[in-house]
Amino acid sequence: MGTDTVRTEASDEAAGRRREQRGWYFYDWACSVYSTSVLTVFLGPYLTSVAKNAADPDGYVHPLGIPVRAGSFFAYSVSLSVIAAVLVMPLVGAAADRTGRKKPFLGAAAYTGAAATTGMFFLSGDRYLLGGVLLVVANAAQSVAMMLYNSYLSQIAPPEERDAVSSRGWAFGYAAGSLVLVVNLVLYLAHDTFGVSESTAVRICLASAGLWWGGFTLIPLLRLRDRPPAAAATGTASIPGPRRLVATFRDMRRHPLTLAFLLAYLVYNDGIQTVISQASVYGSEELGLGQSTLIGAILLVQVLAVAGALTMGRLSRIYGAKRTILGSLVAWTLTLTAGYFLPSGAPVGFFLLAAAIGLVLGGSQALSRSLYSHLVPPGKEAEYFSAYEVSDRGTSWLGPLLFGITYQVTGSYRDAIISLVVFFVLGFLLLARVPVRRAITEAGNPAPERI
Repeated sequence: MGTDTVRTEASDEAAGRRREQRGWYFYDWACSVYSTSVLTVFLGPYLTSVAKNAADPDGYVHPLGIPVRAGSFFAYSVSLSVIAAVLVMPLVGAAADRTGRKKPFLGAAAYTGAAATTGMFFLSGDRYLLGGVLLVVANAAQSVAMMLYNSYLSQIAPPEERDAVSSRGWAFGYAAGSLVLVVNLVLYLAHDTFGVSESTAVRICLASAGLWWGGFTLIPLLRLRDRPPAAAATGTASIPGPRRLVATFRDMRRHPLTLAFLLAYLVYNDGIQTVISQASVYGSEELGLGQSTLIGAILLVQVLAVAGALTMGRLSRIYGAKRTILGSLVAWTLTLTAGYFLPSGAPVGFFLLAAAIGLVLGGSQALSRSLYSHLVPPGKEAEYFSAYEVSDRGTSWLGPLLFGITYQVTGSYRDAIISLVVFFVLGFLLLARVPVRRAITEAGNPAPERI
């Protein structure tokens, strides 16, 4: 009887864990549409055109009386959103860990971002300042929500399941991004058929991403549950944002191997983010490819990233997360090298390059997240993931800076794209030196059988 009771309790616990995991996947499904349709495809060109409508004869807009080139307004707005996120994330992360109530913080951040994105429907005419404010709010809220979402991973998945769970989350996100982007592109490219202007079609695409984000966020909020705070998470959440971030990194100095992994991730992920953001520039300016080819390549990346995330999740069961990530960094290096030699005006080669990027993109990000979750001290998940999210967004200027300087010096986008190899080579060397099993033990966590 006692044995049956234990088995029943274990079965109920496993069923509850799977229910939470399925709910957790759906936040990636909900929010990735914002990253794909809004940030990657539609908002940059559209907000720039709105700013140009409001510009003076010299091409400047004047938010708060500050002269800004209309063509730079979108980039500056993104940068401002990063600063806002850097200030807010450590404070929210520490508060979530201290109270154990991550779900209300996640809901507040998600619905703030979804509401701001939906409000982009009213971004018309010369309302560039409205667009900038909504972008800052949405992007900062997305960063905060992703930090909290990531911090759930170590709570809903035991060590041996974490790589697979993280990979499925990324796969859900890329699948949703692909699905909604296809629908949005049909509306955008055939807007006359639907009886709407091009501007209205873009605004519908932007707002639909916000509605999708808000609607599907209900699923994780219903299925995820809060846990009592751990003893390690007490007493410091009231420290202001900038000092909170400094305090977090000071605490991480007590776990130097965790910090070593974060440094490696900072380096190679900066390369990943730069390839994603600059690939279309390389395709249009260096290879002379048209907009339809570039859009098709973006879709191909999204679709294949689903398969790539799931495949690399399976590979990690055989080789471990660290070796699989190292293998993906080799693949990134080879892909960039191949991209350097692509002939101009050859869309087939560019599609092959996009396919290679898609296959390693989701998996390298998913396994990095799951591996980092093993290195976080119990009770400090949200706080430590604020540093992880900062390294993802707050330092992604290094790659674009190198890309821009290389182009300025050489005048060649081929030289600029190959210069990014340094991030993957250096990231490989830094990660290879991290003894992850010892790092997990020193963080106070049980190490999975294969890592």
